Amino acid sequence: MTGERRWLDRPLVQLTLVRYREFYREPEAIFWVFIFPVLLTAGLGLAFRSRAPERTPVALVAQSAADTALAAGLAREDGLKVRPMTDSAATRALRTGDVAVVVVRTSSGVVYRYDPERPDAREARLRADEVVQRTAGRADPVPASEHPVREAGARYVDFVVPGLLGMNLMGSGIWGIGFAIVDARRKHLLKRLVATPMSRTQFLASFVLSRLTFLVIEVALLLGFAALVFGVPLRGSPALLAGVCLLSALAFASLGLLLAARPRTVEGVSGIMNLVMLPMWIFSGVFFSSARFPDAVQPVIKALPLTAVIDALRATMLRGAGLAQVLPELGVITAWLVLSFALAVRLFRWR
Repeated sequence: MTGERRWLDRPLVQLTLVRYREFYREPEAIFWVFIFPVLLTAGLGLAFRSRAPERTPVALVAQSAADTALAAGLAREDGLKVRPMTDSAATRALRTGDVAVVVVRTSSGVVYRYDPERPDAREARLRADEVVQRTAGRADPVPASEHPVREAGARYVDFVVPGLLGMNLMGSGIWGIGFAIVDARRKHLLKRLVATPMSRTQFLASFVLSRLTFLVIEVALLLGFAALVFGVPLRGSPALLAGVCLLSALAFASLGLLLAARPRTVEGVSGIMNLVMLPMWIFSGVFFSSARFPDAVQPVIKALPLTAVIDALRATMLRGAGLAQVLPELGVITAWLVLSFALAVRLFRWR
């Protein structure tokens, strides 16, 4: 009993328990860390769920009885929704975007009116021309058939869940720790804590260690919801996934300590954190692939901690990658962890 009491009285243990109490006394923090990622996953999963492709509206200017067969062929074509119209009505519909293509049969052939800048219009024009040519009697020399495949791992929800998980690890690590430290500095609590029998490293480490408990809950809640509701796969090792999440949480917690090392006001640290996180939200591939950006900036993007975290999560979850395949990303995350914590200890302002 005495040994247990002595263990609980250690400064690092008490400081870590304080972090827990501070967290669960803030309902807003609980919502943003645990509930919001699940709601965002549900919204994106429903918006981009597997469903029949949308039909692009196509206007057919009917001028003769021969257009009846063409209208029937366009109506049967997957991806097209035919609307028989007069020439003037079709022109207005094209101008306002109500239709993507206007098909007009003339004495010399068929005219297609469309905006080539619209991707759906270009595709609809090609589909409509296929119908026109078949209606005119063209025979395809090679029979073709389609076999649509919808497999877990290739959907948008599968792509976005690792991005949301990485974004949540970053947000809860940086925002949760940064605000708590600056608020304590603003209330002059830090200089009082310096007078207690604790080391400064123990105080900063308590913030990082408290993230471990929250990490288990937020990762299990988000991935469990995604797997049960949307069937998001986990093809890699659960142990490796847990290791990536653990290392990522520690890295972002250390980065939060560094960003909060000097500011004296909540407004000041809020501006710094937004300045650091906003580029990662945009460039690190949360909602779309970071490969979309020019090759010249790819080395910078790959060096961002959130990019490394998301790439490692996607490789583990979707491609079943092993430790050797994600070592480069783990190296980037570890570098941010060590450098951020070392600089935070060195630069931390206690008054």
